[in-house]
Amino acid sequence: MTNDAGAQVRPRDRILGTARALFGRCGIRATGVDAIAETAGTNKMTLYRHFQSKDALIVACLEQAASDADQLWEAVEASAPGDPRAQLDAWVEMVDGLLKDSRGCEFSNAAVELPEACDIVRDTITHYKKTQRTRLAQLCRDSGIPEPERLADTLALMVEGARISRQAVGADGPADSFTSCARTAIGYFASVREPA
Repeated sequence: MTNDAGAQVRPRDRILGTARALFGRCGIRATGVDAIAETAGTNKMTLYRHFQSKDALIVACLEQAASDADQLWEAVEASAPGDPRAQLDAWVEMVDGLLKDSRGCEFSNAAVELPEACDIVRDTITHYKKTQRTRLAQLCRDSGIPEPERLADTLALMVEGARISRQAVGADGPADSFTSCARTAIGYFASVREPA
């Protein structure tokens, strides 16, 4: 198989891309390795040669999603070099764009769908969520917000809620207000005076 540029796509990459697409569209539990292999234009033996188990494939998909998130953070930083407050605004805009993807967050979906997943899957989800929250708290801190941890928690919870709202009631529901709500929260926390 070839990609849009006509280059040959390696079987591992085809399998990963196919798995992420099917997991997003059909769910992780509902998507079997047979369907992944067939849709990727390969077979189960090749799939298991690259990924020892479905859990290993899930982890690889999540690691690829984490790498995609790293690129988004780099874009946020590049949007306003040396201006953390403008980067925080860019983060809000970036999240608003991501919310338009009705499939939601791959990590949140996996956490909800696989509550009793093996340790490596759970650890991958937990590590990602903690890393994202730490990055957000640092951005809030760099922006001069007096209570950066609380603002980071507020924004993180707003993002998770907006994703669920978008999936549950669609684009016209509360998720459509994410940007204004996030900016209101940032404005509030920016105005809070630190205790003397």
